[in-house]
Amino acid sequence: MKKLLITCVTIAIIIAGGLIILQKVNFNRIGTDEYYTQIKGEGKVLEEKSSTGEKYVNYEYKLVAYDKQGDQKTLTFTAQKQLRENAYLTLFVKDKKGVTSYKEVKEDELPKKAREKLIK
Repeated sequence: MKKLLITCVTIAIIIAGGLIILQKVNFNRIGTDEYYTQIKGEGKVLEEKSSTGEKYVNYEYKLVAYDKQGDQKTLTFTAQKQLRENAYLTLFVKDKKGVTSYKEVKEDELPKKAREKLIK
């Protein structure tokens, strides 16, 4: 009886831990290179339809971005909403997939060399 209880508690802990990881970890950011950019202008509106015929809008951005060493790269990505003008972003980039995720950051969170290139 004691072994059964320990087994059930262990399984419950493993399941709870797995659920927490699935909620907190963005798998699109694992194994990526980070680039930093600033939103300049509005994104290009892309109107599309889902397989059910429902219309939705995405916004495409093509921006110059810099890595931690200050090396430049032009990246294209989409967002589900119009992004805030002049906001700084960290772009998560995989070689074959391009930009897989992004997050807004504050100016003081930018690496020094990327900040120097973005703030002119």
